[in-house]
Amino acid sequence: MHYSRPMKRQSGFSLLEIIVVVFLLGLIVSVISFRGFSKDITEEIGEEASRLQVLIDLASDFAILNQLQMGLRIDIDRQTYEFVSLQNDKWLPISDNKYFRMRELPEDIQVELLLDNLPWQQEDELFDREIFDENLSVSEDSVQIGDEEDIPPPPPQILILSSGELTPFELKFTYNGIDNSIDPFYYALQGEETIPVNKIGPEPL
Repeated sequence: MHYSRPMKRQSGFSLLEIIVVVFLLGLIVSVISFRGFSKDITEEIGEEASRLQVLIDLASDFAILNQLQMGLRIDIDRQTYEFVSLQNDKWLPISDNKYFRMRELPEDIQVELLLDNLPWQQEDELFDREIFDENLSVSEDSVQIGDEEDIPPPPPQILILSSGELTPFELKFTYNGIDNSIDPFYYALQGEETIPVNKIGPEPL
């Protein structure tokens, strides 16, 4: 006598179920990656702003202790900044101090420098830029026309003086990447007439 065995139901997944699972996993990974990417960009820009904030405060202390006239030169086009000191009527890089050397900002960061019409500026402010420009800036007579290598670099936009005074400024760090899904935001450094420099952000544009 032959007994028929009951048919066992297959416990595997169908092709459609596998495709759905793979799709969901890919979606989850992409969401997690996007959130991590956004967080990393925000932190990256915040860290760059914090680094320069600390360096400006450090430079002010250094200028006071060593009785130097210093400055911060920002190259908007090249996305660089460096600290310089006034030596023999010339603004020269501070090459013997690793903290004050030129730094290039990441491509995703764009900087904007404001020196005039700042909200906290007063008519009777202590810092008189015209007086300092006469004494500390390079005059047009000293600039010679010739090869690009012979042209001296421009004076710094932000002066950090041995008296403890600082050029009032606002420097914005904004995201300049290709990911349009990230809402525009910025960090800003705000310098009044003396240290410390204030940092705000992230703020929406």
